[in-house]
Amino acid sequence: MNTATCMACGAPLSRVVCDLGLSPISNAFIKPEDASKGEMFYPLKTCVCEACWLVQLESSPDSSAHFHEDYVYFSSFSSGWVEHARRYVEAMTARLSLGPQSRVMELASNDGYLLQFFARAGIPALGIEPTANTAAAARLKGVETREMFFGRDSAAALAADGWSVDLLLGNNVLAHVPDINDFVGGMPLVLKPEGVVTLEFPHLLNLLTQNQFDTIYHEHYTYLSLTALEPIFARAGLRVFDVETLPTHGGSLRVFVCHTASGHAATPAVGEMLAREKAEGLDNAERYDAFAAEVVQTKRALLQFLIEARAAGKTVAGYGAAAKGNTLLNYCGVRADMVDFVVDKNPTKQGRLLPGSRIPVLAPEEIATRRPDYLLILPWNIRDEIIEQMSGIHVWGGQFVVPIPTLDIIP
Repeated sequence: MNTATCMACGAPLSRVVCDLGLSPISNAFIKPEDASKGEMFYPLKTCVCEACWLVQLESSPDSSAHFHEDYVYFSSFSSGWVEHARRYVEAMTARLSLGPQSRVMELASNDGYLLQFFARAGIPALGIEPTANTAAAARLKGVETREMFFGRDSAAALAADGWSVDLLLGNNVLAHVPDINDFVGGMPLVLKPEGVVTLEFPHLLNLLTQNQFDTIYHEHYTYLSLTALEPIFARAGLRVFDVETLPTHGGSLRVFVCHTASGHAATPAVGEMLAREKAEGLDNAERYDAFAAEVVQTKRALLQFLIEARAAGKTVAGYGAAAKGNTLLNYCGVRADMVDFVVDKNPTKQGRLLPGSRIPVLAPEEIATRRPDYLLILPWNIRDEIIEQMSGIHVWGGQFVVPIPTLDIIP
């Protein structure tokens, strides 16, 4: 997909937010038998629409490059994320008075990490998930799952099949859709008149203020704010009536959305968030111009640390074969001569090589075996969880390194 115009409103795109050069698909891990083959690298450049203020990729490969039968991201491998999902189910069940008579649908339900809790409570739930291997894992948890992409056509088919829901949810999916108008346009087709949509997504405000440029990768077509989303919802006959801030993924928003004519009263939080975004300059081109310089400084700091560590004879390993880590490593030009290996709990990633950098991915047990001097935490959004899990590195004097928002060495 190549766009010279805004994917939401169609206005011309001309202002660059961040140019990370050429990068491979962040979740396209290399199998050992393919190690001698080349990889496709694509431009990784974000722009902001000065008409509606939606930040988006200037161009990106087709969604089939990301979502397929060999998709390697399984939500259940993060215990903290599963607990977040459990608390969400508990809260929404109480807030919306959900029960056996209700219906719930999750968009991009992955491996059933969240819907399993609705299923256990006896609340009918359906997962919509385009990747076959994660959908199969969800079914093993007792979660009914249909393998499809969501949009107006699939929503109409679901509605014709009797799926009209009280709660429609999507966690960290909205940024992943190449046609945001089609995706949002399908929501009212499956939503009951007084039904509620909840969507969680990393907040653009945090990306800018906390230098979270590594969350930019080809699987994320957009970088979202309430300011940019309101007109998208309005075009679909929907409105935001509440918003919450969350600590997940470096700082996220959870928006509550309903039909425009619904009886859900808007809370003060909506206006307050819009005012905060305006005060922080999210509708001001100058705010975006300052971001690129911060990105370059982060790159230089990480490279300086790695070069000095190697010169001192120190060893460095990484924790977490996350997509954001692959963006960071490829933008900074880090290869296996600087980071020996990366560990990850997900067995589908173990034994493969990171895309672009070709750093090997091993099981977490290798940390205790190889005893690196530094452990570079790539998924910094769960740094506390990782530091707790890997505290054993202190036995041999190992230290943690967190690269975002600024380089931090933790003894």
